[in-house]
Amino acid sequence: MEPVVHPFSALFEQLGLPAGEADIRAFITRHRPLPGGVKVQDAPFWTPAQAKALRDMLLDDADWAEVVDQLNLALH
Repeated sequence: MEPVVHPFSALFEQLGLPAGEADIRAFITRHRPLPGGVKVQDAPFWTPAQAKALRDMLLDDADWAEVVDQLNLALH
């Protein structure tokens, strides 16, 4: 079975955020750069539910972990 690869738009939908290409670009532009020591899931702009979802995605090494890592890179 091949791993599932989720696009940024699907991650943004999971987080309850606008998921259009322009929306995603604007979000990243608005919130970057994160300080080097701040993990993406600990960024101050997430709601508690969004931060928990990101933590769970990373801790479970879920299908989502790769796209969360990509978001982390985009925000740093």
